[in-house]
Amino acid sequence: MTAKTIIKEFYKSDALMNASTMESFLHDDFVLEWQSSKGFFKRNKKEVVEFTSGLSASYIDWKIKIKSLIAEKNQVAVRYTHFVKTIENPREEMLLAHFFVIWEVKDDKLFRCFQMSQLA
Repeated sequence: MTAKTIIKEFYKSDALMNASTMESFLHDDFVLEWQSSKGFFKRNKKEVVEFTSGLSASYIDWKIKIKSLIAEKNQVAVRYTHFVKTIENPREEMLLAHFFVIWEVKDDKLFRCFQMSQLA
């Protein structure tokens, strides 16, 4: 499977809201380096899976709109917008944040993630 295909499958899946799905996509040595509007975060596989569990407790639905997806060998760059519906307001879709991500794939798993985001 190509790196681009793996990334497309990742974003089509429920991985951002389902910890077990997220875990299935991540390499055992996975590292996330995230520069957000709140600061810099570095997380390993376990921490990302735990973070995903927290998201599913806050949001009842989500949608990703990919604007760009470019692949070269085992790296894929993605620019997307993330929308959510909260438990408090399930009828209103809200813009959560804009993201730019560079993924590195190894052994058909997500191995490294360099991510930048800005809250809406």
